[in-house]
Amino acid sequence: MTRAKYGLTLSNRSVLLGMSTVSEMLDLATEADRSGRWDSVWLGDSIFAKPRLDALVALGALAARTDRVRLGVGCMASMPLRDALLLAYQWLSFDCLSGGRSIFVACQGQREAGGGKFEEEFAAFGIDPGTRSRRMEEAIEVLRLVSETGNASYEGTYNRFENVTVLPRPVQQPLPIWVTANPNPAFPKLSERALRRVARMGDGWMTTANTPQSLATNLAAIRRYADEEGRPLEESFEACLYYNIHVTEDRERGMEEVASYLKAYYGVDYDRAFLDRWVAVGDPGRCIEQIRGFVDAGATTITLRLVGYDEATQFRRVTDEVLPELAG
Repeated sequence: MTRAKYGLTLSNRSVLLGMSTVSEMLDLATEADRSGRWDSVWLGDSIFAKPRLDALVALGALAARTDRVRLGVGCMASMPLRDALLLAYQWLSFDCLSGGRSIFVACQGQREAGGGKFEEEFAAFGIDPGTRSRRMEEAIEVLRLVSETGNASYEGTYNRFENVTVLPRPVQQPLPIWVTANPNPAFPKLSERALRRVARMGDGWMTTANTPQSLATNLAAIRRYADEEGRPLEESFEACLYYNIHVTEDRERGMEEVASYLKAYYGVDYDRAFLDRWVAVGDPGRCIEQIRGFVDAGATTITLRLVGYDEATQFRRVTDEVLPELAG
């Protein structure tokens, strides 16, 4: 079995909340690159809903400070708000700038708790939130088209252009495009639609707030839907879990810090059951066991956000005490 890969999720929002600084964010990316233990580095995205350093600008800074790790946005929540052709131009430029290290993860934003000022953000751009799924799908189609084809033309509901060649050309061919889906069993039709979209459009799948069992079930569904679409998943298909970690010998105290940090970040007082599912908290052995459960369920990449007010200590502990054991 191919070993799982591990990504470091840094917060380009925390620098606005006083939880981190730009220099600390850049330094951690540099350390991750040099360590040889992290495979990728990630930033989040939103514009006004949860303000932060713009993902594309910040990723450019990370590309300039790193040489080896792949770089991605997990996930591009503002995708329905951005002009699809302009976004494609920016991402192709980023892939060129980074030497072909980009991973694009398509997303449509979060209306539920934790999504910040979702309605206000869409209102600011004069866009109906009800159109966001189709806008995201068109943006995926546009990005894939212009990354692979010169003199390209496209006609959709929200995007139209003729005979456009986007320069620079991306280093990667094909350009990796993953699609998010976080199915809620309470809404089976919506869940199926989201997973079918991954099967139809994605080179990979990013998800969060899973159990190992739900991840395995959903991944099996994606494979089944892909077969039905006549697009069986290739060996290179990525199943990526967006996960959180806090390494500590005092688990209860660690859970208190995790709850406090995430409430400050999202404005949501998450219950204990959700935090147990979303964050690996405890000593290195416990965190390793929880992460391995997702690897056994089929995750090929696991991104780890360092949840806590001392990012530097968490980074050292995960890098030196958790990742070596997982690699072994």
